[in-house]
Amino acid sequence: MSVVIEDGAVVLFQGDSITDAGWSRVDDGDLGQGYAMMAAAMFSAICPDRRVRLINRGVSGDRVRDLRARWREDCLNLRPTWVSIMIGVNDTWRAFDSNDPTSTEAFEADYRHILEQVRDHLGARLILIEPFVLPEPPDRLEWRADLDPRIDVVRRLAQAFGAALVPMDGIFARACEVREPSFWAPDGVHPTPAGHAVIAKAWLEAVGIRVS
Repeated sequence: MSVVIEDGAVVLFQGDSITDAGWSRVDDGDLGQGYAMMAAAMFSAICPDRRVRLINRGVSGDRVRDLRARWREDCLNLRPTWVSIMIGVNDTWRAFDSNDPTSTEAFEADYRHILEQVRDHLGARLILIEPFVLPEPPDRLEWRADLDPRIDVVRRLAQAFGAALVPMDGIFARACEVREPSFWAPDGVHPTPAGHAVIAKAWLEAVGIRVS
């Protein structure tokens, strides 16, 4: 096992409702009830010698434009040494439920901007988690044409910025071969506890911790 998160690190989880998971807005030590909490707890259990501060600033409903708008307050000012981001599904969702699409080009421009800010002002390491959608209910299949290009953007940006990539879309596709999609995310987006655990496991493996 080669753990890459160093002693004294500050790890920031950023994203939308999947990351948010109900974290307290008054207690920085509270990480919510989702994958961020699970990953942090397992990291601390496996690596108790690493004194690492873990922070959650996910906001339910956020698109990448929203993340960009609050990036100084909710990222740069916190001075993290690691920044973990999962964003994108709401950029697709709003096209279907509100007729308010985000072009792939605008998505990439905003995402690239926040990564450039991390690189230029923090020099922090990056972890990018792919957005995903499961085929539950069946109309979620219609989202693929809009979401797939965003997943490709995240993959390209991870390579361009030397980020660790957490390939959640493929991981959940394989998980759905074992159990039905609703077992992992009843609405195709918001994970069950088991779904959050799948993300946490993949995140830990991306930072060098093998969870059997």
